[in-house]
Amino acid sequence: MKDTARPAEPAIEARSLGLTFQTADGPVHALRDVTLTIGRGDFVSFIGPSGCGKTTFLRSVAALEHPTEGSLTVNGMAPDAARLARAFGYVFQAAGLYPWRTIAGNIRLPLEIMGFPRAEQDERVARVLDLVELGGFGTKFPWQLSGGMQQRASIARALAFDADILLMDEPFGALDEIVRDRLNEELLNLWSRTGKTIGFVTHSIPEAVYLSTRIVVMSPRPGRITDVIDSPLPRERPLGIRDTPEFLAISQRVREGLRAGHSYDV
Repeated sequence: MKDTARPAEPAIEARSLGLTFQTADGPVHALRDVTLTIGRGDFVSFIGPSGCGKTTFLRSVAALEHPTEGSLTVNGMAPDAARLARAFGYVFQAAGLYPWRTIAGNIRLPLEIMGFPRAEQDERVARVLDLVELGGFGTKFPWQLSGGMQQRASIARALAFDADILLMDEPFGALDEIVRDRLNEELLNLWSRTGKTIGFVTHSIPEAVYLSTRIVVMSPRPGRITDVIDSPLPRERPLGIRDTPEFLAISQRVREGLRAGHSYDV
């Protein structure tokens, strides 16, 4: 077992976590022996090959999957209790917008549920629409937008929701490089201003290195942790930092961790 815990006050804590799905073809071991502590205010990216369990881990934190071994807490609570306490917001790979609500209405929904005053709802909706370059599209319906624009609206909805923890499952994968770079920068700015704890799934090594204070590298199924990298990069990170020797050295370590994962006996 790879113990990657550290003594920070935990926002998310997994101990010997395992998850096995029972299927008609037999059991599928999605996660095995995952031990990890994510401190409050950390920005942690999960990276690994498709099917390695990184999304399964994030979904377990969000109480969308239920581990079959070990323990998992979110803000000191079981994930189901944390969900009821609205401890986290979640951005899925698919936009998941309600077709009968406008884009602004979709973004506004969690704010309505939480009882924010109408004026504050309006301000938050307008701000995040501009952030994801959808200013002027608030009165449109999801079916009037492209798939990429719908996903940007989903990101805006999660950013408007002021939870302590933000869980993001490849939220920028469908965006073009220019918008993706801008949203990477804005997400770092948001994290710096709010001190949120962010769990972020990605397939992109540069994105993981650019965004994170810690990078969790995972092996092919059954998902295990092959490396946890504490980033030495400063919190202030212009896009140009991606060309520095420090950035390239971290990227190389991530690649080595991904290669090492394939050497595990399954």
